[in-house]
Amino acid sequence: MNKETTIAIPADPNDPEDFDVSVAGVERAHMGRRIRKLRNRLGMSQQEFAVAFGIAASSIRQYEIGRHMPPPAVRAYLKVIEAEPEMVKRVVAG
Repeated sequence: MNKETTIAIPADPNDPEDFDVSVAGVERAHMGRRIRKLRNRLGMSQQEFAVAFGIAASSIRQYEIGRHMPPPAVRAYLKVIEAEPEMVKRVVAG
């Protein structure tokens, strides 16, 4: 199964501006939501989150809107940030 071509949510045929959403698109959207919720829980803007954790702000934006899925290493790092944000901030700050 190709997650990019398998349709999870078909377009509404009565809406010319609607489009199909792939399984991969749904997964990217869920990851983006998870990152945004983490960032909001920490009370940080995208820029603040990027600086504090050493992830490019442009990448944070792309992940949050579901355009790109973070690579596996970044997904693992985000799990560590979720679990221990203050410790990660201290380590990154050096």
